[in-house]
Amino acid sequence: MSHVEDDTDNTRRDFLYYATAGAGVVTVGAAVWPLVNQMNPSADVQALSQIFVDVDGLEQGMQLTVNFLGKPVFIRRRTDEEIALARENDGASLVDTESRNPNKPGTDAADVNRTMDDAGEWLVMIGVCTHLGCVPLGNGAGDFGGWFCPCHGSHYDSAGRIRRGPAPENMHIPLAEFVDETTIQLG
Repeated sequence: MSHVEDDTDNTRRDFLYYATAGAGVVTVGAAVWPLVNQMNPSADVQALSQIFVDVDGLEQGMQLTVNFLGKPVFIRRRTDEEIALARENDGASLVDTESRNPNKPGTDAADVNRTMDDAGEWLVMIGVCTHLGCVPLGNGAGDFGGWFCPCHGSHYDSAGRIRRGPAPENMHIPLAEFVDETTIQLG
């Protein structure tokens, strides 16, 4: 066998190795893709990743509860008394000192950092107790004029901050913004 024939055999062998490896990669990719693709959110979940809430009829002292991503969201238009009480309690000893507000990341739990507006009239929170996921009672319930979770006794103030009980964190705030004067976009 000559040197030229040996080179041709090596070239053919290399080509067969590369072709087989390429076909194997395509086959594995075709088999794995459906498994990966099934982990994407379904169309109905993607459609509900943002909702718009009309708050035109909400007067001071009223609360609206909407369902967003499977959780209740409290939208409260607070009274001047509720705002004053919450801001008065800014200096109190708080269990959780973080705002838990992705709209104002890295801020402390002061009332102004938990509300949608600087005046403090609009408070939007995920209405789930941070202890075990119960839904707290509102409208001034509890010892601090905010929300009370009767399941295990967590008391939240009028800014949704945990003040007493087993809950470790303030009620969380979702991504939210006013898109116009009477519509809040969640998500």
